Amino acid sequence: MDISQELREQLLVYQKNEITEHHIYQRLARAIKSPENRRVLGKIADDELRHYRAWRSYTQQDVEPDKLKIWRYYLISRIFGFTFGVKLMEAGEEDAQDSYEQLPGTIPEAEAIIRDENEHENALIELLDEERLRYVGSIVLGLNDALVELTGALAGLTLALQDTKLIALTGSITGIAAALSMGASQYLSTKSEETVKNPVRASMYTGGAYVVTVLILILPYLILENFYVCLGCTLTAAVLIIAFFNYYISVAQDVPFKRRFLEMAGLSLGVTALSFLVGLLIRTFLGVDV
Repeated sequence: MDISQELREQLLVYQKNEITEHHIYQRLARAIKSPENRRVLGKIADDELRHYRAWRSYTQQDVEPDKLKIWRYYLISRIFGFTFGVKLMEAGEEDAQDSYEQLPGTIPEAEAIIRDENEHENALIELLDEERLRYVGSIVLGLNDALVELTGALAGLTLALQDTKLIALTGSITGIAAALSMGASQYLSTKSEETVKNPVRASMYTGGAYVVTVLILILPYLILENFYVCLGCTLTAAVLIIAFFNYYISVAQDVPFKRRFLEMAGLSLGVTALSFLVGLLIRTFLGVDV
């Protein structure tokens, strides 16, 4: 079938996308231990290769994959989880899928490929089962509690103590003790529920999320001298943590980002403002001067 030069160039772009995604899915499939997840990713990799060959039958030209993109999404998937990496990649390909809609009139196979891209692959992706996403509730519990409690505590301590090292020491002790308490509570809570989640792992995800958040929020007080600047850096870090985590969840679990982000950020910053006021009142009325 003769095709125009413009259509040929367009199909070559599609080919490059398909062969690149084939290699990404194939590499992820080899790296995953779960047989079911390996099967799902292998099936998607085969579909991408089939799409590549369909486009090649019209262009009669082989195309090299985008090696930088392969490594980028492979590393993202290994660091943040393959479900996040795969869904992030698929979200980035929506424009390419929309442009497929223009092809059925000239390319007979286009309709079948569109169906695969819009339905079949999305259905397969929903079959992926990743441990860390089963424990998102535990991570949210640890992260949210750490952000709300520690930003509030640090705001109050900043006004009451006005000494960065003392604030860092007090905040660290408070944060680590709270992390251990949260982990223990999550263990007992999960153990009492009828759930497939492992109580030990649930407690580790909760406590781990809490400890990591504590370390990030305390860090400015360990490296800077001005306690007000430290508080500003801590609040900025808290908002960035909230933004990143909610973006991660919005991609991995297909949930809205904006509402969850505003709710979590508003709660954390609201508690911080109240705690800052409490610290000011205590310092003023009790005449505390450290």
